[in-house]
Amino acid sequence: MLDPAFVKTALTRNTVRGIALGELRPAAVLVPLFARDGEDHLLFTRRTELMKHHRGEISFPGGVSHAEDADLLQTALRETEEEMGIRPADVTVLGRLDDYISIAGYRVTPFVGTFPYPYPFRINASEIAEVIEAPLSVLGDPAIWRKENWRHKGRVHPVHFYSVDGHDIWGLTAAILRQFLKRIASH
Repeated sequence: MLDPAFVKTALTRNTVRGIALGELRPAAVLVPLFARDGEDHLLFTRRTELMKHHRGEISFPGGVSHAEDADLLQTALRETEEEMGIRPADVTVLGRLDDYISIAGYRVTPFVGTFPYPYPFRINASEIAEVIEAPLSVLGDPAIWRKENWRHKGRVHPVHFYSVDGHDIWGLTAAILRQFLKRIASH
């Protein structure tokens, strides 16, 4: 199992790449790490078909920043509580990853945190169709990852994919996952 201090150190050894907000809207996600049966896992959600953006896609808990949020970390924690019922006080924040730009016009800031498991989730059924708990040992297998080049708005962009237990984690979530896995593997 990963020592939280190790993860924190691995995340702080790299300078975080921020992106100027400009015309983008601020958003944040939590990369939720937990130990189950002596093995590290990440928690993902599959969004319902009712969502305005990214219907049915697999993502980390999170969303758009609200005016009352003190900062983007509070956004990630508030959204995680709204979607999964994980209280901010139960999350130990270990660090953050680089900012990303979503195709929906958001600047997404990912934070990494741990929470105790088992946890009494309170899933928001209007937003979350399914909870996916994926072991890091599986996510780190290079055989489940691939990259494709997609054209969007006249430019070619690399799009990452992870195929896990019949689920495709792709796009922004897969890019965040890839960075997280690289950061904890390189230290």
